[in-house]
Amino acid sequence: MITDVESYLRFFDSVRRRTERDVAALPPEAAAWRPPAASGEAGWGIGELVGHIGATRLYFASAYRGEGWILTDPDIDRADQRTWLPWLQSSAERFATLLRETPGEWLMRRIEMVDTPGTLPGWRLLMMMLEHEVHHRSQIDTYAGLQGWPVPQIFERTFEGITALQPEQRARHPR
Repeated sequence: MITDVESYLRFFDSVRRRTERDVAALPPEAAAWRPPAASGEAGWGIGELVGHIGATRLYFASAYRGEGWILTDPDIDRADQRTWLPWLQSSAERFATLLRETPGEWLMRRIEMVDTPGTLPGWRLLMMMLEHEVHHRSQIDTYAGLQGWPVPQIFERTFEGITALQPEQRARHPR
């Protein structure tokens, strides 16, 4: 559970930096790429996904602040890759500012859901926002991998690197 807003924002900062890193790694052809023959969200290009990530940060902040589940239009040209990182950065700054203005006890305050009956605590709503961002970052990374574009390692480690360390680890920690 999240117990204070500043701790949450430090974690958010690590998540958003990985999102920005992965978007920055995309080649120029990513701006025009679209999934094959899909509709709705499954048919969004990478620019739409980047715009959505930033906009929904502010959507969750609005709900957390008791201002309704209100979507903000992305300040991005989805077809212009040069606007993607500035949008992610500005939405992150706005999100952090909006949360810093709230009292700590709001983490436990119940928030009414937008589309289903019931409520959830503020800390859980904030975790939903992070899960949502990671979901769409993973979608972007999957598209990049399928196109043969570079996909940064999540924690600067590869499976192959960890596998190479296994003999030493097994020797140090026998079962």
